Formats: sequence, C-alpha cells, structure tokens
Amino acid sequence: MTTMTEVEASVREFKMPDVGEGLTEAEILKWYVQVGDTVTDGQVVCEVETAKAAVELPIPYDGVVRELRFPEGTTVDVGMSIIAVDVSGGGAAPVVTPAEPATEAAAEAPAQEAKPAAPARTPVLVGYGVSTSATKRRPRKGVEIPAQEAVSATAAVQAELNGHAPEAVVESRPLAKPPVRKLAKDLGVDLATVTPSGPDGVITREDVHAAVAPVQAPVRVAPSASSVPSLPSATYDATRETRVPVKGVRKATAAAMVGSAFTAPHVTEFVTVDVTRTMKLVEELKQGKDMEGLRVNPLLLIAKALLVAIKRNPDINASWDEAAQEIVLKHYVNLGIAAATPRGLIVPNIKDAHAKTLPQLAESLGELVSTARDGKTSPAAMQGGTVTITNVGVFGVDTGTPILPPGESAILAIGSIKLQPWVHKGKVKPRQVTTLALSFDHRLVDGELGSKVLADVAAILEQPKRLITWG
Repeated sequence: MTTMTEVEASVREFKMPDVGEGLTEAEILKWYVQVGDTVTDGQVVCEVETAKAAVELPIPYDGVVRELRFPEGTTVDVGMSIIAVDVSGGGAAPVVTPAEPATEAAAEAPAQEAKPAAPARTPVLVGYGVSTSATKRRPRKGVEIPAQEAVSATAAVQAELNGHAPEAVVESRPLAKPPVRKLAKDLGVDLATVTPSGPDGVITREDVHAAVAPVQAPVRVAPSASSVPSLPSATYDATRETRVPVKGVRKATAAAMVGSAFTAPHVTEFVTVDVTRTMKLVEELKQGKDMEGLRVNPLLLIAKALLVAIKRNPDINASWDEAAQEIVLKHYVNLGIAAATPRGLIVPNIKDAHAKTLPQLAESLGELVSTARDGKTSPAAMQGGTVTITNVGVFGVDTGTPILPPGESAILAIGSIKLQPWVHKGKVKPRQVTTLALSFDHRLVDGELGSKVLADVAAILEQPKRLITWG
C-alpha cells in the first residue's frame, strides 16, 4: 500500500543555489526542460543570470520533471525551490515511511520526529565545492511555534537535501534580505521596530532608511517657501519611451560604480605618448614563431607595460580596508580587463598576471576576451582583481576618466591610437600617438606614486625595449 508520505518523499525540490559567492537572487533566463521530461544526474535544466554572470544549473539527481516553479524572466531568491522532480522511477531512493493504521495519535505526531534519510549527494554547481559544517546558528530568544505548525516532515527532508536545513521558528521575526539586515545593523536600527512596505511583509532598504531618518535628521527652522528653489520634476512620455528593468549585470554595475565613486576619492592623471615603436613591435611579434597562433595587439604590450610599472612601484597594487583601517599591499597582480558584453560591462581578471611570460599573457587575454563575448565568464573569474585596464580606444575615443572597480586602487584607460603630428628628433613628423589616463584611490595612492606609475607605462610604450631592461 502506497502512503501519501511515500508519494511526497519521491519528489525532490531543487532550490536556487548561491552561484556567485554571497549573491541573494538570480533571474531564470531559460528553461531547457519541460514538465514530463526525463532528467539525469548532472543534466543542465536551466540558465540563470546573477548580478555577475550567466550560469547553467545542473540537476543533481535522476527523475521526471513534475513542475517548473517559476517562468522564464522571474527573479528568484537563493534557497527557493525552482523545479520539482519525481525520483520514484530511478535515481536516489525516496524516503519511505511505513504505512500504519490511521490513528489520531499518529496524525498528531510532531514533525520533528520524522528523520530524513541522509542525502547521497548534495546539489552543487560545477566549480563550487560543498561547504559542510557542524556549527549551528544559536536560536534567538522568543516563543517557539510548535514544530508541526512550522514545518512538515517532507519539507524537513527536502530542506536537508538542498542544504537549507530549517532553523527553529521564532515568533515575529522580521522578514528582510541579508543586505537589508546588514544595513540595519550598520545604522543601528532594530528591524522589529521597522514597518515593512515590501511584498509579503518584507522590509526593504527604503524602510530602514525611513526608520533611521527621524533619528538622524537635525532640528532646524524650516525655510520660507520663497527661499526654496523650485526644481523641475521629471516628465515622461510613455508613448515614445521604452522602460528597461534594471537587473542582472546592469544592476550590479550600477551599484558598484555608485559605491566606488562615492567611497574612494578618485584622482585621474593623463599623459599623451608616442607609441610608434610599440606598434612596430606588435607587427614584429605577429611574425615570430613564439607568438604563433596567439592574439597579438597593442593591448597585450600595454598590459605588460603596466605590470612592469607595478613591479617598479609595488605600493600602487593595494586596497583600502575601511573596517580594519589598514592598507592591504598585494604581492600578486590579478589584472582586470573591462569587457563590454551584450549583458553589460563585466571585469574578469587574469590571475597572477605578474608571473606570466608574454606568450602566456597573450593566451590568457585571448581566453578572457572570447569567454566574455560568449557570455560564459564565471563569477570566480570576476573576483579578486587588483588593478584594471579599460580600452576605450576601440570605440574611437581619445581617453576618459574611469571609475575604480570596488576594492581596487588603480585603473588605466587606453585611448585610440591615431596618426598625429609629433616632434621626433627635432622634426615634426606623423607619429602614432595615444592618450593614457590613470585613475587611482587617493586615500592610499599619493599624486607622486600615481604619476610615477603612469610615467613608467608611457616610457615603456615610447621605448618598448624597457620591457627588457626594466622587466
């Protein structure tokens, strides 16, 4: 005889994993399966986009798709079930509860008495390990709701299988996402006193700011109406405008740029340099056997020039730790390369670029660019950058004032390379010239240090033989 518990236990709920080192949500871009399809362990069932990249999710067991919880285009919080799979026909064995006579005592048995079977495999993404820990979060003080009202035995099994074991449920726990909780903690706001305005009673960032505003607002006399300048309000013409939701990579880029621009005091310096000899070297390297099959372009030599300049001025390769009030000097260089993609701007980086030879650096640059264009850049490839290059010259732009990626101390912008009149050996001649711009964090990089780095890059590009004598 098959019981209801057996039927429920045969269905596995695959939950949205954390695919980006602490991200709280992801958008479902595309489903690769339909209800009724048979899936196998490791099969990709959907593609999701986080604030950092697009990632394909593999299912961790065999079975038949029973339900797709969300349609394409939906943003789902980490930990929420996105697909239900019936595994009764194969794959992991379902949890079976023996049938017993239907008695009142059995019907009222507490949910915590149901012990889920240990999962044979924990669902993870390729490239992300499983972090196991015996440490449990200490429950907050409060009146606990009876377990049979808080979570069913089946829900407990599924939570354990997906790595989200349920905690003790406490009464009146405010609903808020982790970033909002951190904001409240930083501002000294008790979430229990905040009135939520989000859907289903979720507290938003605006709610936290609204709660702290009355406390922080200074008492002052209201100015007269005549002394307050009237600001023009924004007007919209819906018939001739298109609204694009801010999400995914665009949302993350906007938040990062605003945070960087208003946290790190930026200074930008410029230098115009004759790169004719560098351009000749590029053409010579293309003919060399050592660089055969590799992508050789001015960006490669400019990247190498920056690495040599960092070696000569290592203090530029650092970051500011506000919490510890320390400057963190990096003894490695993860060189970021800003890349424009259909989904927006991303900045993957070449790990340990300082230790690479020129052919190795060319190979890494080629892989980085092709992966970014294909939209396959992993979240790990965009973590841990120390210094970045952005090539605005490919768009015909002379230069710019780039904004630092969060956590980095310097970013070099490359302008377009053009033939211009230039004084060379006492005569005005047409030379290939470009303008470089270096933005740096003035909290830890003084004008002297920033100027030396930029001057060294320019000197190498003017006389590329310095790659040998200085490198």
